Amino acid sequence: MDAAALRALQAPIKEQYKTDPKAAFITLKAKGTLDDGAIACKVETGRVLALAGLHPATGGSGLELCSGDMLLEALVACAGVTLKAVATALDIPLRSAQVSAEGDLDFRGTLGVAKDAPVGFAEIRLRFDIDTDAAQEKLDQLLKLTERYCVVYQTIKSGPPVKLTLSRQS
Repeated sequence: MDAAALRALQAPIKEQYKTDPKAAFITLKAKGTLDDGAIACKVETGRVLALAGLHPATGGSGLELCSGDMLLEALVACAGVTLKAVATALDIPLRSAQVSAEGDLDFRGTLGVAKDAPVGFAEIRLRFDIDTDAAQEKLDQLLKLTERYCVVYQTIKSGPPVKLTLSRQS
């Protein structure tokens, strides 16, 4: 898809959101069911069931998906799509591009071994390796706008409030 096609596709959507801001508010949902036979959760992805379990560093078998890996995969997917959309909109030709993310975890926190060890990622690094002849100023703009418009990156960076509830099923 070229920049003109992308603009044509998004123009009516953007116009609708300008005239009716409430139309832009959508609630995305995820759902999972705890596995009866293992310490795992079956997550409905909309396409297939993804079986998430413990990371081997916490006693998992390594056969199930690690939710930490899934978080990084979601970041890579969102950042990659955003980079491609921004490059298309700015007419920056990309011969190829790879996106990678890595994050550092101290599993002592997750396992409750050390109270001073954090639970969660201590640092996440997101990297883009691209093959292009675009000028550096265009690449700076590409990175800036990708950072600005990547939903998963901004969510991780901003840390929105998350509410937990527990309810008993009848």
